[in-house]
Amino acid sequence: MAQSVFNRYEKKYLMPEPVYLELRKRLAPYMQEDEYGLHTICNIYYDTRDSYLIRRSIEHPVYKEKLRLRSYGIPTLDSKVFLEIKKKYRKVVNKRRIQLTLREAYDYIEHGIRPEQDSQILHEIDFFLQRYPLVKGLYLAYDRIALFGKQDASFRVTFDQNIRSRHVAMGLENGDAGEKLLPEGYYLMESKIMGAAPLWFTEILSELSVYPVSFSKYGNIYKKEHNSFDVEQLMVHRMENWNEIRRTKVC
Repeated sequence: MAQSVFNRYEKKYLMPEPVYLELRKRLAPYMQEDEYGLHTICNIYYDTRDSYLIRRSIEHPVYKEKLRLRSYGIPTLDSKVFLEIKKKYRKVVNKRRIQLTLREAYDYIEHGIRPEQDSQILHEIDFFLQRYPLVKGLYLAYDRIALFGKQDASFRVTFDQNIRSRHVAMGLENGDAGEKLLPEGYYLMESKIMGAAPLWFTEILSELSVYPVSFSKYGNIYKKEHNSFDVEQLMVHRMENWNEIRRTKVC
């Protein structure tokens, strides 16, 4: 049973396409795309019937946790997928995941049929499943480009677009269609690193006035469904502000 453990700081930034394009130019000397190029990530988030986990998450507690099933592209029932338990404590993200077939994952989460192989991560997921009565809470997909540092490959930056979700046909095998969260031309950038970000990275963000924002995909979809999501409030870069920055640089 393949398993992985990640511990890191994650910061998110929301931006319109002109900022994204300029930022990609600035990052090019320092970072390069990974081997997958533009690819689609598909997820099922598991939650209680009353959405307890996501409701608690958007209250910004010191500690929060969630369980999701993830595939890269649209899988079949026999494809390998990742079952992930993700925890966040005092801004440090801990992600632990095991690899199963999609069929094994459904049997385990939804029918209590435990995989034959064993691991510490599986024990942690056992405890999570015992603690919360889970159902499929949300299907969520997005298209991603991932970059890694040329000098330090552990420093990663991802750009997500076309964030979409649905509450029907929530199997990963049922395609990646869904209702879009953001207007066309918006990108969600995320930096991932255990220590401090490189100086050149912070300088580029400062020059382009790109600032971090609190942004949970699942959380904002939940807010949007309950009429409490305002993308303009989240946007540090409004188009008129970016045009002003561009005019200043030209002058």
